[in-house]
Amino acid sequence: MSDTSRPRAVTTPVPPTPAAGYRPLVEAALPLLRDWLPRQRWFAGKGHPITTITPLAITLLPGPTGLARATGTLLHLLLRVEQRHSGGGAPVVDVYQLLLGAHPDGLPGLHGAAVPKDAVIGRITSGPHDGLVTYDAAYDPALTRRLLALLTAPQRLGPLRFLTLGARLPAAAPGRVSTAEQSNTSIIYDGGSAAEAAILKLFRRVSPGLNPDLELSLALGRAGSSRIPAPLAWFESELPDAADEAPATLGVLTHFLRDAEDGWELALRQIHLLDADPARVGNFAAESFLLGRATADVHLALARSLPVTVLRRAEVESMAETMALRLDAACLAVPALGKHREALRQIFRDLAAAARDGLRLRAQRVHGDLHLGQVLRSPRGWVLLDFEGEPAKSLEERRQPQPAVRDVAGILRSFDYAAAHARLADPAAAAAWSARNREAFCAGYAATGAEDPTLDPVLLRAFETDKAVYEVVYEARHRPDWVVIPLAACARLATTPLTPTAHSTWAAPGSTPPTSTRHTSTEA
Repeated sequence: MSDTSRPRAVTTPVPPTPAAGYRPLVEAALPLLRDWLPRQRWFAGKGHPITTITPLAITLLPGPTGLARATGTLLHLLLRVEQRHSGGGAPVVDVYQLLLGAHPDGLPGLHGAAVPKDAVIGRITSGPHDGLVTYDAAYDPALTRRLLALLTAPQRLGPLRFLTLGARLPAAAPGRVSTAEQSNTSIIYDGGSAAEAAILKLFRRVSPGLNPDLELSLALGRAGSSRIPAPLAWFESELPDAADEAPATLGVLTHFLRDAEDGWELALRQIHLLDADPARVGNFAAESFLLGRATADVHLALARSLPVTVLRRAEVESMAETMALRLDAACLAVPALGKHREALRQIFRDLAAAARDGLRLRAQRVHGDLHLGQVLRSPRGWVLLDFEGEPAKSLEERRQPQPAVRDVAGILRSFDYAAAHARLADPAAAAAWSARNREAFCAGYAATGAEDPTLDPVLLRAFETDKAVYEVVYEARHRPDWVVIPLAACARLATTPLTPTAHSTWAAPGSTPPTSTRHTSTEA
């Protein structure tokens, strides 16, 4: 996919900084980083030894004159990390972004804010930097304030380019890391008015090209969508190992909705009411209906703003085969999934058969990793966040058009996650909660005029199964205690007969049951 949608802006060069003088400090920290990196949630290569770490770029982010010792050193690093897998073959290479803080006075309580233990990389114990404490400076408000200041105006600092859409930013606000669980790091700047509050998402694992989180946010912003936090600024850099490719997006600054509530937390709070009163099974369904509408609004805006294509027979068959291959790999990685392998493979065969019978799918840009933790409920309605897509996929894969039902399946799986995670005393009540909210979400989605996801149960089931298989592998690697949730879903999908699903008649209180227009093409 070309980068014709890449935003352009004029930048003002900033005089070069003496970053080269800090290379000995970075090299002294490399042995500490070798031990520290694999412990981070955002590190992709868990379970495989690091063979080499190479600094690709070192940029000093300047602070106030005369306050260097008080506020410490802040270096922006791009690190090339090479790992060898036990199966042999070519080494796996990733590039990671790190804000490296260094301070001579040690921890804790650095700059008036406690730095979490996991953020401390370690103390250098030899050479000219003996005694210097290094740490992940994303957790240091005094240092992340420097990064925010650079985002207030278009400019260039060494290899880094900072670009802005011209909105007023809280340049003096201290930053705090969001506690939400995610594959990157988000820093909240909330020192001023609600209108000026902002959140910076730092991409930890980076690659050349426009990150879809920025690309889709800009497209939706141009379309006037109210279903996303407004994008404000971003920064990027060419990667020295990929000089002929597009710059890598390093971070995106958006408006911070301080009065919004995380969709996952809201759902869990509502589910816990079921233990006290099982009759309240539908108490979240009105919100699910509205979330369905919001999701469809985003899909329709993306379809108006970015290219849409049609997947014909060969492409749908190839998609089904790719899903089957992911299943095979998942069964090898998580043997407990193997007993359902044949039944789950049949679900993907059904999708391929539907393609042979004439199924053609519209494909467009979508969220790519939608779940209740990626949405916020504000007083003005639901908004969607984090359009980066599944972190395990390449940037090129995440920027490909896909059937919109992929996002629908993600939310449906998230309802199952919420019901299972709440550990209700009555499992039947949990299943009823999930089913009710699945129905409500699909009805809300169809109420906008978007295609009703329930009209093609073969398609929806294939995408839901593919998502559950992905979750099995993800949880086994990152949250083993949670793997039982997607394994239970795979068991349900493998053993429950597929029955035709009529158009949903669920409606929010006071509303009219929606009528949907089917968008699936039947052209040859």
